[in-house]
Amino acid sequence: MGIKFKIIVLIFSVFFAGALIAQKNLSICFEVEKAHSKFPESLISVKFDKEIFQSINDEMKLVKISKKMEVVMPFQLDSKESKIWFKHEGKEKNITYCFKKSDNYPVGKPRFNFIKRNGTINLNHGDQSLIGYRYKMKLPPIGVNKLYQKSGYIHPVLSPWGDTLTRIQPPDHFHHYGVWGPWTKTKINNTQVDFWNLKEGQGTVLFKEFKSIKSGKLFTGFTAIQEHFNLSNKINPEIAISENLEVKVWKNDNPNQYFIDYKSVFKTPLENGILLEAYRYGGGLGFRFKEQWDKNNCDVLTSEGENRITADGTKAKWCIISGVSDDGKSTNGVIFMSHPQNRAHPEPMRVWPISANKNRGDMFFEFCPIRHKEWKIKKNIVYKLNYRMLVFEGSISPEQAEAHWRAFAYEPLINMK
Repeated sequence: MGIKFKIIVLIFSVFFAGALIAQKNLSICFEVEKAHSKFPESLISVKFDKEIFQSINDEMKLVKISKKMEVVMPFQLDSKESKIWFKHEGKEKNITYCFKKSDNYPVGKPRFNFIKRNGTINLNHGDQSLIGYRYKMKLPPIGVNKLYQKSGYIHPVLSPWGDTLTRIQPPDHFHHYGVWGPWTKTKINNTQVDFWNLKEGQGTVLFKEFKSIKSGKLFTGFTAIQEHFNLSNKINPEIAISENLEVKVWKNDNPNQYFIDYKSVFKTPLENGILLEAYRYGGGLGFRFKEQWDKNNCDVLTSEGENRITADGTKAKWCIISGVSDDGKSTNGVIFMSHPQNRAHPEPMRVWPISANKNRGDMFFEFCPIRHKEWKIKKNIVYKLNYRMLVFEGSISPEQAEAHWRAFAYEPLINMK
């Protein structure tokens, strides 16, 4: 089931005698073969052997070769992983891409960039900021318990037209921080530790350092190390979970859409591990939406056909949350997508009911992998949770949401030859 296609990478090295050296004439080609249903343009990567990757540089052209024409395609190098990134549409098949030497082809400027300012790293497309990640401590409002201070969360998430979709430190839940994913009911050696409800003083999740920051023609992003602290011992807090949060922001050709790839890679150093108990909140991907959205102007639709009334506690591959735009003239929102390799996929959700917050019906969404079943995290075993968000203006149909999920869910098979 699903999309199955493979990238066949063909490496050709042509050597000439005389003054020319081999590397100057190196041609590197790969073919993308699509097998079944269509899917929209998606960002994919090809991993090369180090020696071959080192022969690729930004002064080369990536040419898409079809029966009708040749088109120069943008690409982005990832030197740490020996990968190149490019965009490909699933409606195309048997398309060959080749890197070619070019003395005249302009390299061009990166379309994506980042700016660190006042404790937040902003990920931008050109002059437009798309999301921010808070790496410095954010203090609570004056007069509010200092236990609510926090770093290591995404805010703001901006719509393509500039509406702020996230909210932090709302008076009804001061521990809510935009996009974040601490675990709630956990046990460490039979001691209850809550990393979600900060006022309990049992645990918290904080930014430690950036492992990497990347930007280029196709995306910008970072990997941040976040530490989940057990505060049971106030004098000597211990690290219960060490997490690498990988965030990537990229765009398709639709000016009214962009994507956030959000991957949590984590492990525990604790000898006896940590038990993540089944609960309606915790882990995964939590998103507190803006104050202006309530039960009267915010809608929900899941891959299984559930709505705002029925979605809470059910499972889904994807979920569309949409509401009225700031100017009141249109709508915008987010598609949340869960990867098939995630724990408990299709993934359980927490969707606030319309009675939330004294019947206001404010919007909170979470993919919650421990909603119905506990999860034992064992020492030094690496666990992964992988999500994609599509932030959009206007509306998204169920058919479009399914196509975007398939593009995310079924990654290419890569055969090196």
